[in-house]
Amino acid sequence: MLFVNASSKPVVLALSGHDPSGAAGIQADMETIARTGCHCVSVITSLTTQNTAQFKAVEPQSPVRFRERLELLTADINVDACKIGLIGSIELVEIIADYLAACQASTGLPVVFDPILNAGAGAEIVGPKLRQGMVENLFPHTTVITPNLKEALALTKCDKPTKALPALLDLGCHAALVTGADDARAKVVNKYMNNERKITNYRWEKLPGAYHGSGCTLSAHIAGRLAQGDDIRAAVEKAQEYTWQTLKNAAKVGKSQLHPERFFDMKKG
Repeated sequence: MLFVNASSKPVVLALSGHDPSGAAGIQADMETIARTGCHCVSVITSLTTQNTAQFKAVEPQSPVRFRERLELLTADINVDACKIGLIGSIELVEIIADYLAACQASTGLPVVFDPILNAGAGAEIVGPKLRQGMVENLFPHTTVITPNLKEALALTKCDKPTKALPALLDLGCHAALVTGADDARAKVVNKYMNNERKITNYRWEKLPGAYHGSGCTLSAHIAGRLAQGDDIRAAVEKAQEYTWQTLKNAAKVGKSQLHPERFFDMKKG
């Protein structure tokens, strides 16, 4: 009997770490990408030991096994966009870069990169060597990069976001959205730049509380919108609105940081 895949959903590949709490990482990607109307396929980069209050350890996957899983998966399923989150080792960075280079040479695969340098609880999880490897190997393949302000300054070695934005593009990224939720100002100001080199400011009401997984939600939603055919600016704008709503409706699952409610418009009552 011949089986035909009748699904018309675009497919997004998520390359991210596993967060046991479900607030961030691969579970955040799956939930968010599903909400964009896409199907998520995934290869886990790292296992983490954390909850909503503490981050204790990150364990990168075996490079051999990671490559094997990625190759086997993508030999079978064509993907329409890729979202990259926590990676964990320079070896995995190089494998991902090889995969993206091959894909973009033939299909122009859009890539959204959330360059996680610190855990939500504050611990540094990416050292200088891995950080530089990400810049050199992944930035040239990145359609949209979504660092927070601290990450953008660390990656570019700049002292201001207005300098970091063009620096991210100079390093190879096609477009950059630097998020400002950690800034002390009353409003959250996210700054966007594409190859036109003009800064667009997006201002959002600052919500009370601390959230775990907001960056994963934002970047995964952008990837889903790009897979659906949106242009970059439209994807970035829709993702910000969606992410803000998930935070406005966030729930306290553990004892500390809040979980974004990615199904906020499906809640009963």
